[in-house]
Amino acid sequence: MKAHAGFVFIDKPAGLTSHDVVARARRIFATRKIGHAGTLDPMATGVLVLGVNAGTRLLGHLSVADKCYVGTIRIGASSSTDDAEGEIGPVSDSSSVSVEAIEEVLATFRGEIMQRPSSVSAIKIDGRRAYARVRDGQLVEIPERQITVYQLDVTRIVRAGSFTDIEVSTEVSSGTYIRAIARDVGEALGVGGHLTSLRRTSIGPFSEDVCLNLEALEALDNPWVNVVPLAIISEMIWPIFTLTKEESSAVRMGQRISWPEGFTQPMIALIDSEGELAALTEKRDASCSYIAVFPSEVRSPSSL
Repeated sequence: MKAHAGFVFIDKPAGLTSHDVVARARRIFATRKIGHAGTLDPMATGVLVLGVNAGTRLLGHLSVADKCYVGTIRIGASSSTDDAEGEIGPVSDSSSVSVEAIEEVLATFRGEIMQRPSSVSAIKIDGRRAYARVRDGQLVEIPERQITVYQLDVTRIVRAGSFTDIEVSTEVSSGTYIRAIARDVGEALGVGGHLTSLRRTSIGPFSEDVCLNLEALEALDNPWVNVVPLAIISEMIWPIFTLTKEESSAVRMGQRISWPEGFTQPMIALIDSEGELAALTEKRDASCSYIAVFPSEVRSPSSL
C-alpha cells in the first residue's frame, strides 16, 4: 500500500497547543505519523506546518528557517511566563514612557544579539522541558544564546491607563523567543513588559496565505487534497535536480551518483523521473551524499 506524504499548513487558533493540532490532524488523516515544525504557544496563532507520513522527515530542515510574527508588547508590568498567561507582577505606570524612548530601546534589539529564553520555554534541560521543571517547582535558568532579529518595527502604540501596548512586526532567526524580547524591552525601559498577543505570519517560504483552519479541514470528505506533495515543498526550499530513470533507481538503492554540474549550494533535492522527491543530498568528493532517501512507494496525494 502506498504511503501518501506531504505538508499541510494550519492556521493555529488561540487556546490550542501545537500538539493539540497534531492530535486532531492524526484523526483527520487517520495516521499517527504527523509532526510539526516550530512550536507555537497556546496563546499564539498563525502558521503551523505539519508533516504527514514521510513529510515528517523534512520538518527538521524547516524548523531552522527564519520566521515572521506580529505581536503586542505590553509595558508596565512583567509576567512570570513573559506573556499574558502568567502571573502579572506589580504594575508600573508606563504612560510617561515616550515614543522616542521606545524606538531607541527597540533599536538595540535589532541585529545579532544574545537572548535568554523564557524559563517556561520548551527547551530541554537534561532531557526535560524547561516548562515541566518550572511546573514542578524547580528554579530554571537557561543560558543566553545568540539570535538574529532582522526586523523589529513598531506598527502602533496604544496607551491603556498605566499600560502601553506596543504593536510590532518582526522577522527573526530560528530559536528566537518573542516573549523574551517583550520581557527584555520592558526591563530596558524600567517598567517591566510581557507579550499579550502573537501571530506567526510565515515560517521559511510558507506564509499565512496558504493556511487552513482545522474546522474547514475536518469538514472535508477528502482532506488529502490540501496536502502539498514533497516534490513541491522541496522546490520551495532547495534547488532541485531532476534525475533520469536510471539515476532514480540508483539513488533509491543508495548508490552515489555524480554531483550535478552548476550546483554550488550545500544541499539540493533530487526529483525522480516521475516527479516525486527521491532524496535530499549534499556534496561529498564530487558526488551526492544522501541526507535522506524517500522510497518510490511514497506518493503525493495527487496520485490518490
